[in-house]
Parts: sequence; structure tokens; C-alpha cells
Amino acid sequence: MKRDLYIDFAKGFATLAIIFIHTVFWSGQYYVPTEVRVLSLLIDVPLFYALSGLTSGANIEKTLYRLLKLQITYMIFVTFLFFLDYLFKVFGLNVFGLDWMKDFYSTFGSKYVPQSISDVPQWQNLGNWYLHQYTNADTFPVVMGSFWYLKVYFILTVLGVLILRFFPKHINWFIGICLGLTLIFNVFPHYYPSGQVGYVALYLGIFLIAHQSKGKKIPSKVFPFLYGILLFILAFLFWNYGEELFLKMNKAKFPPKLLYVFWASFSLLTLFVLYNRLKIEKNNFLTYIGQNAIFFYFAQGMSSSLIYFLVVPLKEYLPWWILAAVIFGVNILLAVVIAKGLKKLDTVGWRILEFLRKKTASV
Repeated sequence: MKRDLYIDFAKGFATLAIIFIHTVFWSGQYYVPTEVRVLSLLIDVPLFYALSGLTSGANIEKTLYRLLKLQITYMIFVTFLFFLDYLFKVFGLNVFGLDWMKDFYSTFGSKYVPQSISDVPQWQNLGNWYLHQYTNADTFPVVMGSFWYLKVYFILTVLGVLILRFFPKHINWFIGICLGLTLIFNVFPHYYPSGQVGYVALYLGIFLIAHQSKGKKIPSKVFPFLYGILLFILAFLFWNYGEELFLKMNKAKFPPKLLYVFWASFSLLTLFVLYNRLKIEKNNFLTYIGQNAIFFYFAQGMSSSLIYFLVVPLKEYLPWWILAAVIFGVNILLAVVIAKGLKKLDTVGWRILEFLRKKTASV
């Protein structure tokens, strides 16, 4: 079956959007206006859940095997990150001293500034990471700040494939349940559950809607009407809240509230409008990113942490919009380089595991 390059293209575009978000929301807190930071959320993680729905199927074995491979790749990455973080702390402490390390963490805006640093690796952190409890990697704070997506993706994919396999005729009912729960949680916020329930309810609904849209096309006469509704709602909200709308929207992502759902609807609608219309015939930079999206997702957490070192000295000398453009470009370049390295690291990790498997199998 011929690969749909539109899906890869959309994943690549969405990945660049995530890099931009993490450029303006993390180090960008020092210099980027709030309005611009909120605008960046127009293209966000809901696109990834929708794209997963467009490529999903009811084959449980294939899905679980894919998730197992992803888990192992994730464990290889966080093992590397764990030792890199530890070595940086020990090296920085031995060469520059504790005062420098305190300044370093303060530069990152870290809430945790260590009074001392142990010479012994904190192995419990690595175990927590393996089990998707994302305790902070102090040297690369954006990495663990990004990983909430991965836990929800695992949960959502398992629930999604079970629904597709065992309830294929009732998918619309599950969509209604997911969207209904999201509405209830927002209308009655005191019922909004902690943990992952609110996230999964919304994003599973998006996943299932996308699956139901597989191979279909939104009629040309309909989508101007749909965009019109979204623009009317936006005008109504801005008329009621004014510039406070941006502050409210800024707080509506974690956990996802209706305001964030509305904001993300622009990119979701565009994804479905272009689906089966925009034909990508050849591989390009965006399809390359899309085909290696997981490595870029890991890489952007590291690159978005490293750019702090540029932002802090430059923010006093450049207008914010020039600095943002420069930092975004540097972030993309770093992410490309790091992603290539992580892909090679993953290959080495799998070879080591295969070597160990053969050795233990022969015992």
C-alpha cells in the first residue's frame, strides 16, 4: 500500500509547531508577548491525536507491538538522558562549583535550585521515567515538560484499538460519550477529575472522530460554513473578554478546557479540509520530520532547553520578534541534529538488546 505523504507532511508541520510552542512558552517567557504565546497554541498536540486516528486500525496485535517498540525506544532515550543529566551535574559541580550550578538552574527558571548535588546517580528517577512518572530532568527541563503527551497517547491508543476491535458499530456512541464527558467536566468544573481522565476523554474523542473520517472528504460547500462558525465564536469571545481572552486561553490547556478545545478546532478543521485534497507527491523536509516524528519530539525537548543559553544574553539587545525568529531557527537546527543522533542511538540500543537476547537464549 502506497504511503500517504500527506500524513507525514502534516506530522512534520505539527512537529515544527510544537518546536515553536516550546520556543515561545519556555525560554520565551522572558521576552515574547503573551498574545503571541497564546497564538502559538493554534497548532498543537490535538493534531497528533487526530493523525493517529486517521492511521488507526482494529488490529490489536499490531497496535500493541507498535506501542511496545515505542516504549523500548522511549526507555533507550530516557536512559541516555538520565546519564547525560547526571554527568552534566557532576562535571559542572567539580569544574565550576555549586554557586555556578545554582545560577544555572536559576537561568532555566527552575523551581528547584539544589543546595547540594549527590555523587551517586538518583536511580529512582530513571525507574520513575520508565514507568512514565515524569520527575524533572533538571538539565533539560523541557523534555519532561513535553512527555505528558506520551502517557496520554499510550492510554488513548490502547482504549482506541479496543473500541475499534470490539465495538466497530458503536464508535459514534463512544464519540458522544467522550465529548459529553468533556462538556460535563467544563460546565461543572468541580467534577473535573484529576489525573488523565479529562485529557483522555477529549483526545480519545478526537482520535475516534478522525478514524471515522478516514478516506472521506469534507464537502467544499461545507467548510466555509464551519470556518465561519469558528470565526463568529472568536469574535463573540473577543467582544466579551477583550485582551483578557488571551490570558484565559493561556490557562485553558492543562487540563484542556472548552476555550482551548475551541482554539485547537481551527487547526483540526484545516487538517480535515486538506485531507484527501492536498496531494504530496514527493518526500521533503516536512515529510522527513513526520516520518521520524518521535525522535524529533524527543529532540525538541533537549533543543528547547539548550536555547535558554542564547535567550538570556541576547534578550536585552534584540527586539523580541527578531530574537524569536532567530531562536526558533536555532531550535529547529538543533532539533534536526539531535534527532539524527537519537535515531542512531536508538539503532545501537536495539542492537544491544538483540545481542543480549541471543546470549540469554543460548544459556
